[in-house]
Amino acid sequence: MISRRGTTLLLLGLLAGFIVVLVVIDRVSPAPKGPPSSSYATTPLGAAAYASLLDRAGITVRRVRTPIADREPRDGETLVILDPDVMEPEEADAIRAWVEGGGRLVLGASSEVAWIEQLLDAPPRWTGTVDDEHRPLVPIADVRTVVSLDGTGFEDLGGLLPMLGPAETPLAASAPLGAGQVILLADTSPLTNRGLARADNAAFALSLAGGAPVAFLETVHGYGVSRGFGGLPSSVKWALLGLALTSLVALWSVGKRFGEPEDEPSEAPPPRVEYVDALAGSLARAKPEKEHT
Repeated sequence: MISRRGTTLLLLGLLAGFIVVLVVIDRVSPAPKGPPSSSYATTPLGAAAYASLLDRAGITVRRVRTPIADREPRDGETLVILDPDVMEPEEADAIRAWVEGGGRLVLGASSEVAWIEQLLDAPPRWTGTVDDEHRPLVPIADVRTVVSLDGTGFEDLGGLLPMLGPAETPLAASAPLGAGQVILLADTSPLTNRGLARADNAAFALSLAGGAPVAFLETVHGYGVSRGFGGLPSSVKWALLGLALTSLVALWSVGKRFGEPEDEPSEAPPPRVEYVDALAGSLARAKPEKEHT
């Protein structure tokens, strides 16, 4: 029978091995993850490949996890916002103020965003009935055809100028805003992991950077500045998790007996000196008395 200590050590060893296996699986074959259009996301709808493409082309890439209202992009950067989930009014105002001061913004949205009127005085209107092939209406280096996958375009450009046709329902348009520039995409699919390798989509994606460093705004996808436990590296999180589970098993092993109940301890013998004295007294009392003649 395995002793109580051996059982506890066996459980702790199995637990440690299980954690190691999980870490190895995550490192060797990580599953695609991340929200759509995020530069962190490796799913087909993500934009991690776009960030990697820019990096391989020698363009500095940065992920912004602090609201623009709290900290503006760096001088000379191109701010890229793809399919924003949420946008607070003060954040939209801060982005507009930054562009008007000379910033360059690439905004991609596969459907009309509610705060577009805060960004543009004459915003466009979206439509969902366009072809999937688009050709440049202005010179764009190395771009002849851009293929989209969601079939979305602009039916009314408002105050923007078309960049990718057809002219009546363009895929991309641009407009000056103060001292800066806004480039608007009606469909972000050409920039996603599933669409970047089609036709000249990669060349178009590179052209959007304008030769400048790129900052992807990730607050719109739910990412913020990590603090506390969330700010720790993954390896440290796994180590802490393993320690926590080990502690729980150790506490459980102390409070619960493994195997059959042990026999009640027998009464310990008295100290040796007292035992010898008691034995001698017993022998003396048991010795027969001598007969007197």
